[in-house]
Amino acid sequence: MPTITIELTDTQYKGLEYAALSPEDWAENAVTERCRIANDEIVKITVDYCLDNDITVPANREAIVSYAFDNDIVKTAAVRNAEAEAAAAAMAAEQTEGA
Repeated sequence: MPTITIELTDTQYKGLEYAALSPEDWAENAVTERCRIANDEIVKITVDYCLDNDITVPANREAIVSYAFDNDIVKTAAVRNAEAEAAAAAMAAEQTEGA
Protein backbone atom coordinates (compact mmCIF):
# COMPACT_ATOMS: atom_id res chain seq x y z
CA MET A 1 0.00 0.00 0.00
CA PRO A 2 1.48 3.38 -0.98
CA THR A 3 2.35 5.89 1.73
CA ILE A 4 2.34 9.65 1.23
CA THR A 5 4.41 11.71 3.64
CA ILE A 6 4.44 15.49 3.80
CA GLU A 7 6.63 17.88 5.74
CA LEU A 8 5.25 21.12 7.09
CA THR A 9 7.04 24.01 8.64
CA ASP A 10 6.20 24.71 12.26
CA THR A 11 4.22 27.73 11.08
CA GLN A 12 2.23 25.66 8.56
CA TYR A 13 1.45 23.08 11.23
CA LYS A 14 0.30 25.81 13.65
CA GLY A 15 -2.01 27.11 10.93
CA LEU A 16 -3.47 23.66 10.45
CA GLU A 17 -3.87 23.25 14.21
CA TYR A 18 -5.86 26.48 14.13
CA ALA A 19 -8.10 25.17 11.34
CA ALA A 20 -8.59 21.56 12.46
CA LEU A 21 -8.99 19.61 15.66
CA SER A 22 -6.39 17.14 14.45
CA PRO A 23 -4.09 18.16 11.59
CA GLU A 24 -3.24 14.51 10.89
CA ASP A 25 -6.89 13.46 10.72
CA TRP A 26 -7.73 16.48 8.57
CA ALA A 27 -4.95 15.67 6.09
CA GLU A 28 -5.93 12.00 5.93
CA ASN A 29 -9.60 12.87 5.44
CA ALA A 30 -8.80 15.43 2.72
CA VAL A 31 -6.70 12.97 0.74
CA THR A 32 -9.02 9.99 1.13
CA GLU A 33 -12.04 12.09 0.12
CA ARG A 34 -10.23 13.31 -3.01
CA CYS A 35 -9.35 9.71 -3.82
CA ARG A 36 -13.00 8.71 -3.41
CA ILE A 37 -14.15 11.47 -5.75
CA ALA A 38 -11.56 10.53 -8.39
CA ASN A 39 -12.46 6.85 -8.14
CA ASP A 40 -16.15 7.69 -8.51
CA GLU A 41 -15.28 9.55 -11.74
CA ILE A 42 -13.17 6.62 -12.99
CA VAL A 43 -15.96 4.14 -12.20
CA LYS A 44 -18.53 6.22 -14.10
CA ILE A 45 -16.24 6.68 -17.12
CA THR A 46 -15.40 2.97 -17.19
CA VAL A 47 -18.94 1.67 -16.68
CA ASP A 48 -20.17 3.97 -19.46
CA TYR A 49 -17.31 2.79 -21.71
CA CYS A 50 -18.06 -0.88 -21.00
CA LEU A 51 -21.79 -0.47 -21.58
CA ASP A 52 -21.25 1.50 -24.80
CA ASN A 53 -18.85 -1.16 -26.10
CA ASP A 54 -20.74 -4.27 -24.92
CA ILE A 55 -17.97 -5.20 -22.46
CA THR A 56 -18.68 -6.95 -19.18
CA VAL A 57 -18.21 -4.51 -16.32
CA PRO A 58 -15.75 -5.73 -13.68
CA ALA A 59 -17.34 -6.99 -10.47
CA ASN A 60 -16.35 -4.28 -7.98
CA ARG A 61 -15.01 -0.75 -7.72
CA GLU A 62 -11.39 -1.79 -7.20
CA ALA A 63 -11.53 -4.06 -10.24
CA ILE A 64 -13.17 -1.31 -12.30
CA VAL A 65 -10.45 1.21 -11.44
CA SER A 66 -7.71 -1.30 -12.24
CA TYR A 67 -9.44 -2.25 -15.50
CA ALA A 68 -9.70 1.42 -16.48
CA PHE A 69 -5.96 1.99 -16.17
CA ASP A 70 -4.96 -1.40 -17.60
CA ASN A 71 -7.05 -0.77 -20.72
CA ASP A 72 -6.21 2.91 -21.25
CA ILE A 73 -9.76 4.02 -20.58
CA VAL A 74 -8.35 6.61 -18.18
CA LYS A 75 -4.88 8.09 -17.82
CA THR A 76 -3.01 9.61 -14.92
CA ALA A 77 -2.98 13.39 -14.56
CA ALA A 78 0.74 13.36 -15.39
CA VAL A 79 0.12 11.56 -18.69
CA ARG A 80 -2.81 13.84 -19.57
CA ASN A 81 -0.67 16.88 -18.78
CA ALA A 82 2.24 15.64 -20.92
CA GLU A 83 -0.14 14.97 -23.81
CA ALA A 84 -1.66 18.45 -23.50
CA GLU A 85 1.79 20.06 -23.44
CA ALA A 86 2.85 18.07 -26.51
CA ALA A 87 -0.33 19.09 -28.34
CA ALA A 88 0.21 22.74 -27.40
CA ALA A 89 3.83 22.58 -28.60
CA ALA A 90 2.73 21.01 -31.88
CA MET A 91 0.09 23.70 -32.37
CA ALA A 92 2.63 26.43 -31.63
CA ALA A 93 5.04 24.88 -34.13
CA GLU A 94 2.31 24.80 -36.79
CA GLN A 95 1.49 28.44 -36.14
CA THR A 96 5.17 29.38 -36.39
CA GLU A 97 5.49 27.54 -39.70
CA GLY A 98 2.38 29.20 -41.07
CA ALA A 99 3.49 32.72 -40.10
